[in-house]
Amino acid sequence: MSVPGERVFVVDDEPAVRKALSRLLRAAGFEVFEFASSEEFLRRLPPDATGCATLDVHMPGLDGLDVQRELAARGISLPIIFLTGRGDVPKSVRAMKDGAVDFLTKPVDAEQLIRSVRQALDADRAGRAVRTEVVEIRRRLGKLTERERQVLDGVIAGRLNKQIGGALGITEKTVKVHRGRVMEKMGVDSLAALVHVAQRAGILP
Repeated sequence: MSVPGERVFVVDDEPAVRKALSRLLRAAGFEVFEFASSEEFLRRLPPDATGCATLDVHMPGLDGLDVQRELAARGISLPIIFLTGRGDVPKSVRAMKDGAVDFLTKPVDAEQLIRSVRQALDADRAGRAVRTEVVEIRRRLGKLTERERQVLDGVIAGRLNKQIGGALGITEKTVKVHRGRVMEKMGVDSLAALVHVAQRAGILP
């Protein structure tokens, strides 16, 4: 069962293939957008696009792997399913290493394509949830005072309150007060949870 509004961007320079893929995906309940070239796709794709893309590997101008690299350079995390008329093992290995969801050979099996699209859309939802969580964590980090941030850095480095206090020139009791405020601002109720959210935001000991 497809969720209304789930988007699939179909990029293929062959009109017949593009139309057939779009018809199949629309029949499965997806919202489909067609592009006849990589350049058109990159020009029209909004930076906050959601969904997934099916990319023909071999296209005039920029090929599918070029598009994958360009999306990564733009910071666009759109899951990709590659389609190719030729079995190209090295390219498929490279595409998968760079984060492609699947690499399918034309003519594409309808059920396999729909399974791959659903997998890609699941990955997109999960990725967006993680990015939303990280944005919120960083927003909370921005509320910490300089001293609270110093205490947080000491905590996630595994130092004891006494050690943190010694390094900062404050008492152990003051460290505890700051640590309590840090946990309150970060919305956590345990040291383990505090370390977890800090690491989610990219703050590593």
